[in-house]
Amino acid sequence: MTIRVLLTDDQPLVRAALQMVITDTADIEVVGEAGDGAEAVRLTEELAPDVVVMDLRMPGMDGIEATRLITTRTGSARVVVLTTFDDDDYVYGALHAGASGFLVKDMALDDILSAIRIVAAGDALIAPAVTRRLIKEFTARPAASPPRRAELGAITAREREVLTLVGRGLSNTEIASELCISIATAKTYLTRLLAKLDARDRVQLVILAYEAGLVATSQ
Repeated sequence: MTIRVLLTDDQPLVRAALQMVITDTADIEVVGEAGDGAEAVRLTEELAPDVVVMDLRMPGMDGIEATRLITTRTGSARVVVLTTFDDDDYVYGALHAGASGFLVKDMALDDILSAIRIVAAGDALIAPAVTRRLIKEFTARPAASPPRRAELGAITAREREVLTLVGRGLSNTEIASELCISIATAKTYLTRLLAKLDARDRVQLVILAYEAGLVATSQ
């Protein structure tokens, strides 16, 4: 089935580059383009794309607010944030707004296409470079509230290890290697964590790992 994508960026050249590579891709099509957040929200409701590729810094409504409105209003559309290295505060805000993917603009276009497919399939993806910057920025902040450790009471010690590695941005393959388990077992742990912590996807697990202090204590 073809993945329907809405491109959102205030830079026409960025949209044109993505449009060009997607045109040659059989399983993905661009159904619309938006130059700001408000237009992205409107077109998402009008065109019902599967995935919205979202810039964060745009005039008018920014990508965070647009992401929040899209994920709460439409329900089915998933958002992939396309960011730059100096967008740490924006990215953390978009995590809470419901984005399912975080990519950097200097990634290879083929990797961006792969990320769109992953998110459309219901999974989540965070570029390792984004995760590393988020960890550095997050751990440098004074705690706004006590860590949410109570939410982790239902998970096992092994699941806690897996959650810590997810928070550090490791893939399932890397988690399996780190813990000397199979990839299938790593996926099973992820499924259990999602259910026990009532998390929508991998991105929400990353948030929980940050807020529970697991990432800070593991560095």
